Amino acid sequence: MPTVSVLMPVHNADRYVAKAVDSILGQSWGDWELLTIDDGSTDRSRAILERYATRDHRIRLTSRPNTGYTVALNELLTQASGEFVARMDADDVALPERLARQMEYLRANPAVVCVGTAVHFIDDAGRFLRDGHPGLDNDEIQQRILAGDCVLNHPSVMMRRRAVESVGGYRAEFEPAEDLDLWLRLAEIGRLANLAEPLMNYRQHPASFSERHQMLQLERSAAAVLDACRRRGIPPRKIELSAWRPVDRRSRMETYLGYGRQGLERGEYGTAWHYGLQAIGQAPWRLGGWGLLARTFGRRLVRGLRRRSPSHDPEQAAREPAVRS
Repeated sequence: MPTVSVLMPVHNADRYVAKAVDSILGQSWGDWELLTIDDGSTDRSRAILERYATRDHRIRLTSRPNTGYTVALNELLTQASGEFVARMDADDVALPERLARQMEYLRANPAVVCVGTAVHFIDDAGRFLRDGHPGLDNDEIQQRILAGDCVLNHPSVMMRRRAVESVGGYRAEFEPAEDLDLWLRLAEIGRLANLAEPLMNYRQHPASFSERHQMLQLERSAAAVLDACRRRGIPPRKIELSAWRPVDRRSRMETYLGYGRQGLERGEYGTAWHYGLQAIGQAPWRLGGWGLLARTFGRRLVRGLRRRSPSHDPEQAAREPAVRS
C-alpha cells in the first residue's frame, strides 16, 4: 500500500490538469497513489487523465456522470489506502518537495491530524500574484477557523486518513465551505498546522468554483462555525466575513492594480502590463490602469536603452539576477 493517497476530483479542467498531474509525478518522494475522478467533464479532461493512467500504475482514474465536488471527494476517500491523504485540485501545481515535507512533519508530530502549507498564488496563465497563508501554529489556527477564517488552503493539505474517516469525511450540505467544516471537526480530535514554506502554486482564475460561488461560500462558512459551536457547547458566534476575492468592477479593478504594481516592483513587466490592461477593462475612466501602463512602458524603455548603451557590460549583466517578464 502507498503511504500517501492524493485525492483529485476533476471537472472540465483540460487547460490545467496535465500540469497538476505532472507536479505529482515530479515529487521528490514517490510512494504515493493519485486517485482521480473525472466528474462528468464535457471537455478533454477525461482523455488527458486516461493517457496518464495508462503510463503510470500509481494513477487511478474513475470516470462517471457529474455528482459534484464534495460527493467526489468522499468517493475518493473510500478508494484511498494510504496512511495519509493529500488533497490536490486539478488547476493547481504542487512543488517538488510538497509530499515529502508534509509526510515528514506528520510523522514527527503524531498529535497533528492535518497540515497545510503556505502557497504562491498564481493566475490562469501561471503568473505569480502573491504569497498566502504563512505558517501558523495550532492555537492560532483554532481561533481563526472558529471565526470563519479558512486559514488552511484546501488543496495544500495532507491529513491522517483515519482521522478524516473518524469525523465522517466531507459534508455536502456545507459546500462550498466543506473544507472549513472539516477543519472544525478535525480540530476537535487533534491539532492543526501550517508549514511556513510555500509548497503549492494555488491558481486563482474567474472560472474557479470558489470564484463563482463566493457569497454562498461565506454563508456556508458561517453555518459551519455555528454548527461547531453547537457541538462544542459554546455560545454561538456572530460571524462577519467579507469576500477574499473581487466581487464587482471596483474591487476587481483595485485587485488588478495591486497585482500589476507588485509585478512592476519585482521587475515582472509582463505581469504589470497584463494587469494594467485588466484594470482599464474594468474602469477605463479611472487613471490607475493608464498610469500603471505608462510606468511599465517607461521602465521597459529604460531597461532596453541600458542594454543598448555602449557602457553596458554584458558580463556584469549576466551576474545580475534575472527578472521574470
